[in-house]
Amino acid sequence: MPGVSTQFNIADEFVSRLARAHPEKLAVLGSERQASYAQLENEVGRVARALRDSGCAVRDRVLIVLPDSVEFIAAFFGTAKIGAIAVPVNSFARESDYRHYLRDSGARFAIVHAEAFPALRSALTPALRLVVIVGSEWTDTTMGRPVVRWEEWLPAPLEGVELAATGADDPAFFLYTSGTGGPAKAAVHCHKDMMFTSHGFAQRVLGLRADDRVFSVSKLFFAYGLGNGMYFPFSVGAGTLLFPERVRVDLIWPFVARYQPTVFFSVPTFYAALLREFDAGYPLDFSSVRLAVSAGEALPAEIFKRFRERFGIEILDGIGSTEMLHMYVSCRPGKTRAGSCGVPVPGYEVEIRDGEGWAAKDGEIGDLWVKGGSMFAEYWNHPELSARVRKNGWFSTNDKCVRDAGGFYRYCGRADDMMKVSGMWVSPSEVENVLLGHPAVAECAVVGRADGEGLVRPVAFVVLQSGVSAPGGGFDSELHGWLHTRLVGFKCPQEFHIVTELPKTPTGKIQRFLLRQ
Repeated sequence: MPGVSTQFNIADEFVSRLARAHPEKLAVLGSERQASYAQLENEVGRVARALRDSGCAVRDRVLIVLPDSVEFIAAFFGTAKIGAIAVPVNSFARESDYRHYLRDSGARFAIVHAEAFPALRSALTPALRLVVIVGSEWTDTTMGRPVVRWEEWLPAPLEGVELAATGADDPAFFLYTSGTGGPAKAAVHCHKDMMFTSHGFAQRVLGLRADDRVFSVSKLFFAYGLGNGMYFPFSVGAGTLLFPERVRVDLIWPFVARYQPTVFFSVPTFYAALLREFDAGYPLDFSSVRLAVSAGEALPAEIFKRFRERFGIEILDGIGSTEMLHMYVSCRPGKTRAGSCGVPVPGYEVEIRDGEGWAAKDGEIGDLWVKGGSMFAEYWNHPELSARVRKNGWFSTNDKCVRDAGGFYRYCGRADDMMKVSGMWVSPSEVENVLLGHPAVAECAVVGRADGEGLVRPVAFVVLQSGVSAPGGGFDSELHGWLHTRLVGFKCPQEFHIVTELPKTPTGKIQRFLLRQ
């Protein structure tokens, strides 16, 4: 990665730099208002001025509860520009989630969309000094704190505030983990981290170009979506396509047809949903897409193969995390393997370790550790946990992986999702991928459950393909037979549950812990 100077600020690197070089080029496109890089820089400067005039100081936290929009981008980089810390969170969350985010982050300012404000209103904390409402006529006060409208709060267009003299290693933003294993934790990221992931993954792996139009199904408030839909395209002067609404296949396919993205980011469950719609007769058109990328969970080999057959596109699967900000293992264009998440991204070191902490042999499932310049500084308010997962410059991902003799990695699941059956490790993703090959199966999840004797056995939950009615009583035997001819016996579930949907996080990850209950 090119050297990052001691004084470094992401607002200058990802917005102002492009505004100076290409002021009229469109940075933001899509279903909301468009904005050139010059217009975006102006909006960032207005937010920075308004925050500073409102008393926001260096390292104050600013909670951002906004859909994907110019306002989100302006709020994020406007906060960073004055040396404060942006805290973007799920704009579709519940009251209890907002209460946790506010109390945990200690945010003094909040920029909130009107649709999210009712859920956040009762969660306001004494530390909160100001709430700014986007898209509302709201003018009252709440619990003694002023609530102002975005349009009234922003100053008239003018020369922006001076860039804060932040350092590359100064904190710039918090990103909350998905919280599947307890309350969500805030990973603290520094100004340099976006530069590192942009150079290693967006530029050296994907080869993003200035003429690309990038679209991310994952939202900006997630680590994956934040890179995909904001700072990756900005790092090369490309355009991002923003879609503020909740993501649904019936809304996305006409959006793709209209705006013709060249790079498409999504998660495995959404790729599976796209295939179901295409097979049901919807005229999905991906002819403009030169790169399709997947992360969040392992991309099943069956989904990879079917997508390639339908659309002629090989999905690039990869592994990333909130703590590392984005991808650190990924397939390369023209060098994909079904069922594999690829090889280490430039700039990252990756190790698979056994239970004793030694390097595992090729072909052996072990614990995945990663090292690289985008690693989070700490979990906010969790020093003991931070010390436990960060050791000697390495981060313990809590993922189980295996590497083959060719150096390609395969994701096996979260450590707490793995099953030990008959004394041997079973990867749920391996069993799920075989199940997905059955013509009646659209989605599935496999978990370990203790039987009456306390022994762990694999259990499968299955969503059927659209238009397929629930089969008769022999369907369990049919599925078991399908698996038994493709896997060794101890890996094959004998208990199957037909369900209409699987529980998922907002990022599309299957919540297997709910199925184990």
